[in-house]
Amino acid sequence: MQGFFIGFVILAVVVFIILGIYQSARRRKELMAWARSKGLSFSAWKDWSIEQRFPQFKCLRQGSDRYAYNIMEGDWSGKRIIAFDYHYETESSGSKGQRQTHDHHFSAVIIRCNHLLKPLFIRPERFFDKFTEFFGFDDIDFESAEFSRKFYVKARDKRWAYDVIHARTMQFLLDMPQFTIEFDPVHVIAYRSSRFNIAEFESAAEVIAGILDRLPDYLVKELKGEQ
Repeated sequence: MQGFFIGFVILAVVVFIILGIYQSARRRKELMAWARSKGLSFSAWKDWSIEQRFPQFKCLRQGSDRYAYNIMEGDWSGKRIIAFDYHYETESSGSKGQRQTHDHHFSAVIIRCNHLLKPLFIRPERFFDKFTEFFGFDDIDFESAEFSRKFYVKARDKRWAYDVIHARTMQFLLDMPQFTIEFDPVHVIAYRSSRFNIAEFESAAEVIAGILDRLPDYLVKELKGEQ
C-alpha cells in the first residue's frame, strides 16, 4: 500500500511538471505570435539585466534570482516599449526550521517617454490603506471622490501629481483596467502581482500611452525646457 502511494505521488509530480512545460511552451507561442503581430521582437531567453536597465522600479528588485523572460520589445504608437514576464525568489522557514524557496512570477509593460518625467506612483486602493491614514501614511486626494476612493497615489511633488492626473486622465483611469503604475525619470511601468494574458499586455500598454498622451501641453513644454 505504501509503495502504491509513493508511486502515485511520483506520477502526480511528473504529470505536474509535464503540464507546466506544456503551459509554458503554449504561452511562449501565443506571446511570440502577438509580439510579431504588433511588430515587436520576441525573446524567450532569461535576461538578468532588466533591473539594471530600470533601477528606479522597486518591483524589479524584489527577492533574489531576478530575471525577465518572454521579452517583447519595439515601437508602440511612436513610443519605445518593452513587455515581459518577470521572476524572483523569496525564502521562508518551514515549521521545522527548514528553508523553503518560493518562486514568484508577474508581468510588466514599460514605455519610454520622449521627455523627462518626475516620480509618481499609482495603484488600486487597498482595504488597509484606510487604516494607514491614521498613522500619517495617507495618499494624495483629488477632486473626484470616486477616483480618490479607487486609487492610491503618491508623489514627492504634489503639484506634479495634480498636473498629470487631471480630470480627463482620472476618467480615463476609471474607465480602463487597473494596474500599478510608476514613473521614473524617463519611463513608465504598469504591472500586477500576476502574469498578464495577451489582452492585459495590450491594456497595460494602452493605459501608459493614454496617461502620457493626456499630459497637458503646458506641462510637456515645461518638461522639455521650452518655458
